[in-house]
Amino acid sequence: MARVAALLASPALLPFPSTALSTATSSCSCRLRLRPRPAVVARAPRQQPRGRRALRRFDEVEGVSKKRRGIGGGAGGAAGLQASSPRRDKGLAVDFKESQVAEYEDLEEDKFLNAVVKVYCTHIAPDYGLPWQKQRQHSSSGSAFMIGDGKLLTNAHCVEHDTQVKVKRRGDDKKYIAKVLARGIECDLALLSVENEEFWKGTEALSFGRLPCLQDSVTVVGYPLGGDTISVTKGVVSRIEVTPYAHGTSDLLGIQIDAAINPGNSGGPAFNEQGECIGVAFQVYRSDEAENIGYVIPTTVVSHFLNDYQKNGKYTGFPCLGVLLQKLENPALRESLKVPSSEGVLVRRVEPTAPASSVLRKGDVIVSFDGITVGCEATVPFRSTERIAFRYLTSQKYAGDIAQLGIIRDGNSMKVQTILQPRKHLVPFHVEGGQPSYLIVAGLVFTPLTEPFIEEECEDTLGLKLLAKARYSLATFEGEQIVIVSQVLAHEVNIGYEHMGNQQVIKLNGTAVKNIHHLAHLVDTCQDKFLTFEFEDDFLVVLHREEAAAASSDILKEHAIPSVRSSDLSEPYVEGKNEVQKTSEDFGESPVTNFEMGIDCLLWA
Repeated sequence: MARVAALLASPALLPFPSTALSTATSSCSCRLRLRPRPAVVARAPRQQPRGRRALRRFDEVEGVSKKRRGIGGGAGGAAGLQASSPRRDKGLAVDFKESQVAEYEDLEEDKFLNAVVKVYCTHIAPDYGLPWQKQRQHSSSGSAFMIGDGKLLTNAHCVEHDTQVKVKRRGDDKKYIAKVLARGIECDLALLSVENEEFWKGTEALSFGRLPCLQDSVTVVGYPLGGDTISVTKGVVSRIEVTPYAHGTSDLLGIQIDAAINPGNSGGPAFNEQGECIGVAFQVYRSDEAENIGYVIPTTVVSHFLNDYQKNGKYTGFPCLGVLLQKLENPALRESLKVPSSEGVLVRRVEPTAPASSVLRKGDVIVSFDGITVGCEATVPFRSTERIAFRYLTSQKYAGDIAQLGIIRDGNSMKVQTILQPRKHLVPFHVEGGQPSYLIVAGLVFTPLTEPFIEEECEDTLGLKLLAKARYSLATFEGEQIVIVSQVLAHEVNIGYEHMGNQQVIKLNGTAVKNIHHLAHLVDTCQDKFLTFEFEDDFLVVLHREEAAAASSDILKEHAIPSVRSSDLSEPYVEGKNEVQKTSEDFGESPVTNFEMGIDCLLWA
C-alpha cells in the first residue's frame, strides 16, 4: 500500500472494501485506479469521544470496569498478590473477587449493535488481459446490517466479483452463507439475504431516519481493521452535497462526516442520536492537506436503491438527462443567449443515445426541471436555506420516469418532456455479468475496451488515440463498443502480425464493426476467401478464412483455452435499432465524465 500511496500524489476518494486477506499476505482488497480518479489507500484509525447514549457504554463492554474500591487497610502482607485478596498500589485497592467486566444495563441499547454483522467475502476477479480465465482468489471482510424482511444491506464493493459470501452476528462464532440479491454499482450498495432461519432468531432490524442537518452527531458502527470485535466511532455531520462515488464513478447525494472510517467499516450503518440509521459508511477522502473526511450514503439514496429493487425485481440504476451543461454566471453570456434573469444552464453536448437527444440540442438553456428553477451555477433549492447541484433532481427519479424541462431556445421559452434513463458509456466502468467478452480468430484475441481493461493493462501501453476515445467519445447508438485486439497468440497462420496489441478494429471485409457480438456474427457468416480486418491507423490484417478456422483447435490446445469465444457470443446476433450515423469526428472536445472534467463550469447531468 505504501507503493500505491507514492503513486497517488493528488487527493483521492477512497472506497474501503474491507480488511482484505489475500492467500499470500495481508492487503487491502481494493482496486487500484491509475487515473486521476478514486483510488484506495487506508487511513489510520483515530480515537473518538464516547458515542451517543445508546452506545456510550461500549467501551465498558469488553474493557475493565471503572469501579474502584476506596482506600482500605487489610492484611495483604508481604507474601505477594493473591487472587482472593486486594492489591495495594499507591494507596488504591482492587478487589479481584468483583467481576471486572461490565454488562449493558439496558438491553435496548445492545440491539443497535446486534443488528450489525461482519461480512466475509471470497472474490475472484476476471482477468481482462486473458478474458477466458480469472485472477487468483482472495478474501476480504466488511460490515452489513439488518433492514428487515430477512435482508442485509452492505456496500457493492464489499461483494464485488464474489464467489462466496458469509456473515457472522456479533457474539456468535458461527458464520452463515449469504446470497447477493442485487448490486447497485452507481450507489455502491448491495442487498443480501440469509436463508438460515437460525441467523435471524432474536434479532431486530434497524430503522431508517431522515437526512441529518449540519453539526448533527453521527456514530459509525462496523468491523474495521485493528481487531475482530465491533467498533464504534463518533463525529458530526460536516457537509451534505452531491458527491463523487468512487466505486460507481457517479455523482449522488452524500454525507461528509469527521468520524473515523477505516477498511472494514464499509457497509456499516451510521446512527443519529435517536438510534436511527441515517446512512451507510462507504469511502474517505485522502489528502496531505485534509484529515478525518469520511462519507456516508444517505437514506435518500438507500431508499431509492431498495424501492428500485422492490419495483423491478432488480437494480435498474439512477437515471440522468445525458447532457453536458455549462454554468451561466457571466452576464454577457446570458445576454447573448437572451436569458432575461440570472438562471439556467447552457446545453453544450447531448448524448446521442439519451432520450433527451430528441428534444434538446446544443445551445438550449435549461431554466427549470419539473417546475423547479435551475440557477445559473447549476444548483437548485435544497431544504429551506440551502442549494444543491442540479444532478440531485435527476437522481431522485427512476429509470423510465418522465421529466418536464423549461428551456430557452433562440430567445423563446418553451416546455419539453423527456424520458430519463441511466447513462451507457461507450467504454463502461464495470463489465456486466462479471466476465469480459472475447473472440479468438486465428490467434487474434478480440475484446471490448473497458475501464477495468485499461486499469489492468496500464494507460501507457494503450496509445494516446485509444485513450482519447475512451475519455472523450460517446456512444452513437445503443450497444456500440470499441473492439480491440488485446494480443496475438503466435501461430504460423498469423505470421507478421504477432506484435499487434491494443489496436481498434474498424471494419471486417468492408463492414463497420459495431460491437464484439457483431464482429463474431460477421466472422461466422463470412463466405469470402479472406478475412480482411481494417484497424486504426490504416493497419491491415488479411487471413485465409479456411486456414484461420483450421488453426483454431491447435491454438486453443497450445494455450489451454476452453473456447474460441465467450459464452455470451454463442447467442444469435440481433441487429440494433435506432442506430445513429457516425460523424467525421472520432471524439468530442470534452470528457465524458465529471471525473476527468478540467474546469468547474462544465458538468454532466
